[in-house]
This record gives sequence, C-alpha cells and structure tokens, in this order.
Amino acid sequence: MSRYHKDRKVRFSYMRMKYLFISWLVVFIGSWVMYVQYSTYTELCRGHDCRKIICDKYKTGVIDGSACSSLCAKETLYFGKCLSTKPNNQMYLGIWGNLQGVIKCQMEEAARLDFGTDPEPRKEIILFDKPTRGTTVEKFKEMVYSFFKAKLGEQGNLSELVNIILSFADGNKDGRVSLPEAKSAWALLQLDEFLLMVMLQDKEHTPKLMGFCGDLYVIERVEYTSLYGISLPWMIELLIPSGFRRSMDQWFTPSWPRKAKIAIGLLEFVEDIFHGPYGNFLMCDTSARNLGYNDKYDLKMMDMRKIVPEMNLKEMIKDRPCESDMDCVYGTDCRTLCDQSKMRCTTEVIQPNLAKVCQLLKDYLLRGAPSDIHEELEKQLYLCIALKVSANQMEMEHSLILNNLKTLLWKKISHTTDS
Repeated sequence: MSRYHKDRKVRFSYMRMKYLFISWLVVFIGSWVMYVQYSTYTELCRGHDCRKIICDKYKTGVIDGSACSSLCAKETLYFGKCLSTKPNNQMYLGIWGNLQGVIKCQMEEAARLDFGTDPEPRKEIILFDKPTRGTTVEKFKEMVYSFFKAKLGEQGNLSELVNIILSFADGNKDGRVSLPEAKSAWALLQLDEFLLMVMLQDKEHTPKLMGFCGDLYVIERVEYTSLYGISLPWMIELLIPSGFRRSMDQWFTPSWPRKAKIAIGLLEFVEDIFHGPYGNFLMCDTSARNLGYNDKYDLKMMDMRKIVPEMNLKEMIKDRPCESDMDCVYGTDCRTLCDQSKMRCTTEVIQPNLAKVCQLLKDYLLRGAPSDIHEELEKQLYLCIALKVSANQMEMEHSLILNNLKTLLWKKISHTTDS
C-alpha cells in the first residue's frame, strides 16, 4: 500500500474518532440537560401530591369547600398543564366540568418567611388547625375581624369584609358555615392573593374565584398569560440567549391600540389597590409574567401573591438588620432605605406602585406608539417613573399623572376597532 493511501486512512480514522467523540459529547450533555430539567419539572409540578393532601383532609372531614366534591368525590375537577414556577406554589390549568380555570395549591414546605425570595409565606406550620371544635360562628367572625385589623389596620368597613368572607366560606350555600368550611376559609385567609381577590371580586381586572377546597382554590382562566412574548417548550427556552428572547418578546405583542388598552387596564388596577376601601396594597413584583389579558384585551392579574397590604409589609420589614439598602428589599420591587446610624431598615417604601408600573410599560408602550403622541407619552411615563412616596403632595401628583396617562391613551384608541 502506498504511503499516500496509508496517510489518508489514518486521517479518515482520526476524523471518524473525532466525530464519534463529538457525537458522544453532544448526547451526554443533552442527556444531562434533560435529566436536570426533568428533575426540576418533577420538583415544580407536584399536582398529585397536592390533590392527595387536600382530598385526604376532605375525606376525613377536616376541610370542606365548594370544589371539594368535584375534586375528590365526583372527580370532575382535573389538573391539566403544569404552570408552577416554585415548588411550594403549585399552579395548573384546570378543567371543571365544561369550564376552564387555573388551580392554585400551596405545599406545606413554605412555612418560613424568607425575605428576598417568596413574599407569600405560609403563616401556620400546622395546616387547618383553626378554628377548633366548639368554635361558634360568632367566635369565628371575631377571629376573622381581629385578623383583618392586625393585617389591614383600623378600617371602618372591616365588618363588611368579614361578612363577604363568611358568604364565600359557605361553599354549599346552605346558609351556614360548617367547621370544615371555616377551617378552609381560615387557611385561605393566610394567603395575600386570596384575600386581595375576595376584596376585588367586583373589579374588572381581578380574575373571578370559581371555588375552593382547603387552601386550594380555582380562578378563571385567562387566554394570554403575559404582557408580551410567546410560550415555548422548556427545551427550546433553554437554548435561546436571554437577549434574543427579549427581542422575541417585543416581536410578539398585540397591535399598539390593543397594548394601550391593556396598559389602561393596568393603570386602573393600580387605582383599585391605591388607598382603596381596605387600605393600600403594594405591588412587590411587577413582572410582565404576572399580568395577562383576555381575548378582548382587558387586563387580568395572573398572579397577585406578591401584592401585600402596606401595613403588613411595614410590620415585617421594620427594624430588619441591614448594611445597605439592598438588604431592605421585599419580593423584587418593594424597597425601603437602610438607616445607617441604626443599621436597621426603615418602613417607608421608596417607589409607589404607579412608578413601578410605568417602568414596566415604558418600552411596551413607546415601541410602535403613534408619532403624534410619542413625545408626550414619553414625557408622562418618565414623570411617572420619577414619582417617590416621600415627595410632597405625592398623592396629588400620583392622581394627576395617572389620569394624564389614561386620558392620553384613551383619546388615541377610543375610535379604533382594536380598542
């Protein structure tokens, strides 16, 4: 055999080994990524465990609620696609007979308050232990009233809110609240999202509560689950660079008039929770993934777990040890200052909800905005972002900027078919 052919054979063998090694490496890395993602998925999506815990409690008579029979006896309430983003906050698409909804279930591990992570802790390590046997309805009403007073402060209409809770707790609508129903209601009241939903059930931008069982509850399904972007399979999400993903989000947005209508809805929601009938609530995570909209482009709040009563937040964060302002953050967006003389967090939140919402809406609204309002819209948004809680006449400025933005957007879209 000639030397040429020998060299060619050696090179061929080398190339074959090289490609085999690369192929093996790709398969190995791919398998490892899939294993990690599968492990993460099984940790995040524990609907079977959630259903078992709830149904065991229901079948032993500990809890009851309007969704219990459908979930545990008739089996007409099904867990569908997993939407969970944290192991202790289980979320699924649900099918309830002919209706579609979203099932939310809390797992017991979330028993500790952890600043900087999830501002929706479980308040009791032992679930469904209150009220105790022998508690009368009047005594339960006193429990709920005291709970609201501690959480929301002195409000003149707390008695009205107590009656709303008791009406909701009566899951079978027989005119009375049984002990199992009361246990479910008490567990649900420990969740800020549920409490806020009950308060705002008559508001347009709050998803409707469809039913509950223990601290599992079902809300209406919303077609679009983010201000922008598209939902991709997790394997594809993994391969797309974050910068390119943000660009993709901007590509897949509704037309500008529809974006303006969604934005108006978000501004209206800020009005609903700003010094409302039961006090002021603070948005501690203004991520676009917490906001959705329906097929009419009406805004719907997808996730309100990180919207907390102002008084409650101040009570939890005051005197917290700190070295810098970065230690005085609750959730991702509720920030106070660190008092360097005392090395303790203060209680005054720096930014109002409106400023945080305008920051979120800035790129969303300015991209594609009509040229005749672009300059004024940009001006109003930057004025809005600059709002500070401590500013003189903040409430007046808050109302003025909010109304200016709503008026500017509505005048531009009120005559369009998209609105």
